[in-house]
Amino acid sequence: MLRLFNIDNGLLLRQLATDDTHLNAQLASVNWVDMCDPEDAEHSLLESLLRTDLPESDDVEEIESSARCFVDQAGLHVHSLFMYQEEGRHHTASVAFILQAARLITIREEKLPDFRLFRLRARRGQITCRDATELLVTILEHKVENHADYLEDIHHELEEVSHRVLEEEDADLEDAISELARLEDSNGKIRLCLMDTQRGISFLLRHLRDQPEHVETLREVMRDIEGLMSHTTFLFDKINFLMSSTQGFINIKQNQIIKIFSIAAVVFLPPTLVASLYGMNFKHMPELEWVFGYPWAIGLMIVAGVAPYLLFKHKGWL
Repeated sequence: MLRLFNIDNGLLLRQLATDDTHLNAQLASVNWVDMCDPEDAEHSLLESLLRTDLPESDDVEEIESSARCFVDQAGLHVHSLFMYQEEGRHHTASVAFILQAARLITIREEKLPDFRLFRLRARRGQITCRDATELLVTILEHKVENHADYLEDIHHELEEVSHRVLEEEDADLEDAISELARLEDSNGKIRLCLMDTQRGISFLLRHLRDQPEHVETLREVMRDIEGLMSHTTFLFDKINFLMSSTQGFINIKQNQIIKIFSIAAVVFLPPTLVASLYGMNFKHMPELEWVFGYPWAIGLMIVAGVAPYLLFKHKGWL
């Protein structure tokens, strides 16, 4: 899908209607070309109209620094990781930014919520920018703000899990472990996106030194990223604490079950011994002809079972 946007009077205008017959003229005048999951025909058409090579999806996913941030004849390239959610879990996808003199090109394979929200704000006239460079800086700035919101959501979910694990007696601890594992995965991916953004901004700072207004904004974004990185570290510590606590509570419950079985075995051992003695079939047994032999054996077994129980109770083991 191909989307075209213009900048007019310091505002990013809403999406322009694409017309195949006038696409070449439109591309010559637009300030932002956004390609989402392009087909091969669209990819080739845009390459021919822009007279430049566009990266393929495999190239965008490369993790080496030299493959994610570089400059060539097409312009200044920055590949940056963005977050999106699918089936209740967070995933990452790379977006290729190509900054040219008067145009920004973005190429991505996924429908990302950051871009959807950015277009919504553009339609409402809330995106202010004067040129393609400021547009790129603004997209990265909004990305960091959205990732801060993701971290707030994770923090709130951790508070709920913390209350469930530490305060609810009948909490499903195995479900809590699954929830903590999911939150740890999301937090790790957010941290990865922030680190990748940090690397991209460092690259932009080196190549935009002659534009101090953009440099100052990028430095502010960099400071925000450093604060968010510290917050992800805090969340990792909290997740690890809750994970250890949950596993500890599970071990305590299991130990209590084993303790009950162990005490039951000790309590029933003396009566079993008494019953074994009087179950012997020897001819000469003193109590064999005794009238009170049976009640005596029953009473002895009861006393042998109750005595260890009272002892454990006195020691505080029960």
